[in-house]
Amino acid sequence: MSTVLTVVFIIISLILTVVVLLQEGKSAGLGVVNGAADTYWGKNKGRSMEGALEKFTKILVFLFIVIAVVLNIINK
Repeated sequence: MSTVLTVVFIIISLILTVVVLLQEGKSAGLGVVNGAADTYWGKNKGRSMEGALEKFTKILVFLFIVIAVVLNIINK
């Protein structure tokens, strides 16, 4: 059980790294009055690629933390 969780933990870590690196920086549209700033704060953000990456990141972080806690309990 511990070995399987460790492998899943490593896979989630690698995927999380890639997903975070794919995201744009939060300061990408700060200096712009129109354009990127409007799309960032727009209503359709959840339907964009950036919105999907954010949701996927939140799910991966949750799984990462839960598996880390479980592995810590198992290995004590």
